[in-house]
Amino acid sequence: MERTAVNPWAWSTELGYNQGEIVSGQTRTLYISGQTAMSGEGKPQHAGDMAAQLALSLDNLEAVLGEAGMSLANLVRINVYTTDVDRVFEHYGVLVSRLGAAGVAPSTTMLGVTRLAIPDLMVELEGTAVA
Repeated sequence: MERTAVNPWAWSTELGYNQGEIVSGQTRTLYISGQTAMSGEGKPQHAGDMAAQLALSLDNLEAVLGEAGMSLANLVRINVYTTDVDRVFEHYGVLVSRLGAAGVAPSTTMLGVTRLAIPDLMVELEGTAVA
């Protein structure tokens, strides 16, 4: 698989994402459902703690990737849904540092929403990965 960043402007790379990515030679695509701060038993975790919810959501996203034989390095797109955009940005380094350590800056969309499926949850991460 070959990835080529598409960035007509440099500002997005400073925030840890590419405006687009061309993926060629792909053999498999994984569409990942929104991952939240849920335990392995399906119980919401870390009510009111955005940093912890963001980290656990990313852990859960990474677990799905791992089950498919992939890693964060395979992410080409990540969507962030949150009930509080400002609070996500306060802790966005959690996401950016882990993606950066994996050597990727996937295209990203962040949306503020009224609520997620479970009221105590504040952030949900949805991804697309290719290998």
